[in-house]
Amino acid sequence: MDTSLLEKMPLFKEMNEKEISSLLQSLDARKKSYKKNDIILHAGSKPGVIGIVLSGSVTILSDDVWGNRTILSHIEKGGIFAEAYAVLKDVPMLVDVMANDDCSILMLKTKGILNSSKSQDSRDYKFLRNLLLISSMKNLNLSGRSFHTSPKTIRERVMSYLNTIALQNDSTEFDIPFDRQQLADYLNLERSALSKELGKMQKDGLIQTKKCHFKLLSPS
Repeated sequence: MDTSLLEKMPLFKEMNEKEISSLLQSLDARKKSYKKNDIILHAGSKPGVIGIVLSGSVTILSDDVWGNRTILSHIEKGGIFAEAYAVLKDVPMLVDVMANDDCSILMLKTKGILNSSKSQDSRDYKFLRNLLLISSMKNLNLSGRSFHTSPKTIRERVMSYLNTIALQNDSTEFDIPFDRQQLADYLNLERSALSKELGKMQKDGLIQTKKCHFKLLSPS
């Protein structure tokens, strides 16, 4: 397959076309397409693969037996998912991976590199190093969600999340990757309560918002 897109992705940082092509063959790479809301990987399964988002985006979520949904993260183009379960191949997934819109996914079977006797190869070293860096960042983001859901009030949770996004963007005006329902699920809130609080925050002169766009304002 054409590796030009992959060369720009963090997982293949500092790898050339030849190294990437060889790695894809070693990992039995397969490209798959999904429609919006398709479940790509199911909770309870042991897929043994890393997914790379080539186009579109995916949502990592958890549905409990009572029908409650929690949004854990949102993966955009160039991002990866299921890497922890791919490495710990005997551990069943505790989450679902759902297509957030029509998307194209590249699946990599990690046993091709984890069981390799050539673990010191420059190609394999670069891949595993990049995988570790990405996983570390994702763990940091996941701990950030706990930081946002720990406050008791709705406003405190919203302000915690928006403040983090502002810091990440180095701007007080930005778009978030969630719609209202997804943001409510991510912050562990009821959608109606979230919408009501956002309205109050606009009235109080703290924010301006329309759909996924937010602008943080200094209180007068």
